[in-house]
Amino acid sequence: MPKALSADLFAQYLRISRLLAGQLDFQSAIDAVAKEIKDIVPNDHMDVCIIAPGSTFHTAYESGIETDWSRRPPASIDHSPLRSLLRGEVDRIVTDDASTDPQFHFEGSFSFPIIEHKLKSRLHVALKVHGETIGALSCSSLRTGVYGQGDLDRASAIGDLIAPYFYALLSAERAKKSAIVEAETRVREEALRQGAGRLTEALEAERQRIGMELHDQTLADMTRFARRLERLSLMPDLPGEMLEPLTRSLQQSMRDLRQIIEQARPSVLQLFGPAEAIENHLERSIRDSGMSIEWELLDETDGASAELPQAVSVAIYRIAQEAINNAIRHSQGDRVDVRLWKDKGVVVLDIRDNGIGMTTPPGPRGSGIDNMRTRARLISAQFACRSDGSGTTVSVRLPRLEQGVKI
Repeated sequence: MPKALSADLFAQYLRISRLLAGQLDFQSAIDAVAKEIKDIVPNDHMDVCIIAPGSTFHTAYESGIETDWSRRPPASIDHSPLRSLLRGEVDRIVTDDASTDPQFHFEGSFSFPIIEHKLKSRLHVALKVHGETIGALSCSSLRTGVYGQGDLDRASAIGDLIAPYFYALLSAERAKKSAIVEAETRVREEALRQGAGRLTEALEAERQRIGMELHDQTLADMTRFARRLERLSLMPDLPGEMLEPLTRSLQQSMRDLRQIIEQARPSVLQLFGPAEAIENHLERSIRDSGMSIEWELLDETDGASAELPQAVSVAIYRIAQEAINNAIRHSQGDRVDVRLWKDKGVVVLDIRDNGIGMTTPPGPRGSGIDNMRTRARLISAQFACRSDGSGTTVSVRLPRLEQGVKI
């Protein structure tokens, strides 16, 4: 090869490299270098097939004659006339007449564009990065017997030059799609969280309304009924021992109802904040259990817990209720410690018992642990439940106040 020609080729390769720089999509890259490639490897049609990593589908980008290869969505490599090259079985394919060459025409192959556009001479070289085939560069002529060994060598050099650029575009496209999917997922999750949060807030309001209704109407009615029973027990015609079981049952029902009302209407929470409300629930629950359990609540938040948004306060109060109830009923321990503290500016709630730990994995959906985890997610908090032979710890790490959690 004459030195002048080698210099010309080298200059053309450099121009291809410069033209590819800054191109942001596959078709723009093909259009930018099509003329330079045509000067090096004469063609009436040129295309580049690109394979997504790990995929069995390829996409074609064309210059010159436009065919159905680029009009179709990503197509299966198995149906491509270049399947042996795209699979990495060969690195080069050349033919004098593709219209009659059987390697392009097999059962299921999409070789119609070859016939429709009368593509005769064809050469194809693999685009490789790190030894892996990521696509193919193809040049076609309407004349037969056009391409020889020199054309193949020059096309291979072009393929080696452009492969890294197309691989970079492929990686950028995948990253962009991944970022879009991730952003869409975050938007959907946030919409679901806010919708569920509003529903939870509405349910909490309804729960408190029911609590007030029970207190103002049902409990008042039961109190009047209890007084009537008391008066009846004093009448000489009715033996007191006959009414005593009914009186005890009614008093027990009233105690149960008062507990339900207290849980449904957390007035201490509304008046004093989550620390006071949790402490009130902890003390009452241990007292009502009749068990000998020591307890302690530490609020080390310097008042930050009392300044939490109402929805966040309600959520951590309900989580604390569930965790305390589980510790009293199931842990078989004799101590429960609750700690509200700050870590790197965020409020953390820890509830720990010194019991036997969870002897079985958490139950199916709807279990207490899943309920706590769901409440934490609704306020964008981190939830953890750790268990070992020395007890169980439930931790809730709240979001930063400046994030403006809206539920």
